[in-house]
Amino acid sequence: MTRLSRRTLLSGLAALAATPAVARAPELSLRPLARGEAPPQPASPPATSLIRAAGIGGAVGYLVVNAETGQVVEAHNPTLRLPPASVTKAATAYFALSRLGVSHRFRTRLVATGPVEDGILKGDLILQGGGDPNLDTDGLADMVTRLRTLGVHKVDGAFRVDASALPTVPFIDPDQPVQVGYNPAVSGLNLNFNRVHFEWKRAGTGYNVTMQARAVRNRPDVAIARMAIEDRAQPVYTYTAAGGVDRWSVAKRYLGQGGARWLPVKRPVDYAAEVFVTLANSQGLNLTREADVDGVEGEALVTHSSAGLSDMLRAMLKYSTNLTAEAVGLAAAQAGGTSPTSLIRSAREMNLWYNREIGCHSTGFVDHSGLGYGSRVSAADMVHILQTAQNSAVLPTLLKPFNVENKAIKVMAKTGTLNFVSALAGYIKAPGTPDLIFAIFTADMPRRDAIPISQRERPSGAKSWSNRSRGLQRQLIRRWVTVA
Repeated sequence: MTRLSRRTLLSGLAALAATPAVARAPELSLRPLARGEAPPQPASPPATSLIRAAGIGGAVGYLVVNAETGQVVEAHNPTLRLPPASVTKAATAYFALSRLGVSHRFRTRLVATGPVEDGILKGDLILQGGGDPNLDTDGLADMVTRLRTLGVHKVDGAFRVDASALPTVPFIDPDQPVQVGYNPAVSGLNLNFNRVHFEWKRAGTGYNVTMQARAVRNRPDVAIARMAIEDRAQPVYTYTAAGGVDRWSVAKRYLGQGGARWLPVKRPVDYAAEVFVTLANSQGLNLTREADVDGVEGEALVTHSSAGLSDMLRAMLKYSTNLTAEAVGLAAAQAGGTSPTSLIRSAREMNLWYNREIGCHSTGFVDHSGLGYGSRVSAADMVHILQTAQNSAVLPTLLKPFNVENKAIKVMAKTGTLNFVSALAGYIKAPGTPDLIFAIFTADMPRRDAIPISQRERPSGAKSWSNRSRGLQRQLIRRWVTVA
């Protein structure tokens, strides 16, 4: 398979600037049809007319190339840098696979700083996080059960936490509404995607409220996050940090008869520690938490391993989980010998890697999930990333199908959606057409910039705009299959 070099790609784009994007036969034949000859198929609408008809405004940039030869099939503003949204996760996945390997696993350990004698741990018990973004309450419960199975029924020392595997940051993007669960904190010890489950049910003139570390089998209540219901018109949610607690309030008028949602956890280490102590004490260990430690050494009594990296990334790309992307990206950046203290510094390491390793020059990721406002990349560089990743034969198998309303066309891609931003990038297979690699970015940044932070969860007009952009993406893909 031919690798598309950046020089080859730019040469192809330069040629497009001087000639029509696609060489095609005239749409009307100048000679009469012979008897029995089939009439020509109607031509695909020009791309410019499709873009105009979509009515999305803003900017559109795309590139589609022959996957085997690298020949440019069609391009429109291919070097324009636009927000990639969650398409960033495809770039993060390839970076992580290259740095960590497909079989990499995140490990969470229970470490003892002293010996176990007659069922008594003569030392401290350390919950040592390994950065696992998929650890949940059931996983912690299993670790407690395994500890008890080893015969440990008492800890003479303290219970401590070591979350130093990754830096702790309170959120992914500061420009998001405070209540959105897709913007959680990140740390070396994560739990339930660093979200707490808020549920309410009407009870007379008030409500019964629970705040839980909910998983499939275990649903312990937590004290680290608390909710107050208040009579007010706006805002719907408020958040303050006080006394080591995430203090939430919600406007009563929006609650109805009942409901539930996930809220972000701002103190992920304290959250995981509280849940572990609750689970351990329910089995008689009577732990008392004391000061955290960094990089503690001792005997690992219990180890909980995550799924392998390829399976973790498949789920990340399917469900577009931001925490997974950030934790995996941070781990991959560290694997290169750096110690980033923030998401933007970690993303900078990924940008440098793409520059050095495959010759991308427009990648301007500010995080690993695509949630951050400042991320920018061109369609040309995104296609270059996907072409290189195709040669590794792993990333294409991890992407999910994208429906273009034509069963003969198979698209494996990553979608990306922010307010007035829509992105799509991946691989196309269709009968009678060479395999294609593409990236499409659309964005109306003036409309996006005009939305107040408090209204960014469901701003007016964003859903219909996104639907029109998705429609344009489907039309372009169907067009490319006919002209490639």
